[in-house]
Amino acid sequence: MSVSSLFHAVVSAAHTAITGLAEGLEPVAGGLAAALAIVVFTLLVRASLTPLTYLQIRTERRRAALAPELEKLRKKHRDPLELATATLALQREHGIGPFAGLLPALAQAPFFMVMYRVALDPPAGSIAGVPLTAHLGAGLPVFAVLLTLAAAIAWWSSRRAIALALPATAGPGAESQQRAAALTASMMKYLPWLTVLAVAWLPLAGGLYLVTSSAWTAGEQIVRRRLVPARTSD
Repeated sequence: MSVSSLFHAVVSAAHTAITGLAEGLEPVAGGLAAALAIVVFTLLVRASLTPLTYLQIRTERRRAALAPELEKLRKKHRDPLELATATLALQREHGIGPFAGLLPALAQAPFFMVMYRVALDPPAGSIAGVPLTAHLGAGLPVFAVLLTLAAAIAWWSSRRAIALALPATAGPGAESQQRAAALTASMMKYLPWLTVLAVAWLPLAGGLYLVTSSAWTAGEQIVRRRLVPARTSD
């Protein structure tokens, strides 16, 4: 089976699952059944990725615990290559994989592509009389609510991302690290706002998925903030 055939099969399976959920919810939700099915399906898929999020949180906690050792390495190694090599060796010694923090994002990418295709041809349904296939101009009141929610989540996520991207550093190489962190922070400041633009561009079904997924991500960030100690420096 080709990659294209496999992708279409997954899209078809997702569409069938959402349609089945909508049919099951219709006696309770009525005309909102299809919209609620998209929300429930999104939450179920995001919940299935929770083990990857756990690995990410565990990695962050281990990195936070290694902060004093990493600071010693920064003071010991002035050469960036030597510092990078020593840092990777220390992280491997403590079971920290270099890509563990990227696993949730990598796993969500295929899901996003599948849901994008499903959003272009969602099950028949509407929210407050606005069809799930409608775009911004045809359903402004409903989209206004979604855009407000998306903007609120983006604002919070942006502030959170900046705080994480600007750790305090000291010692040799601190200035270059701060410059790199500032560049990362400037990128992370605007990245969450792409979701708002996507909600405005996609049909209502796609905006509903994005807002639901973004809300789940924000919830994970809140949990991560409570479980991972803040990074400190000497």
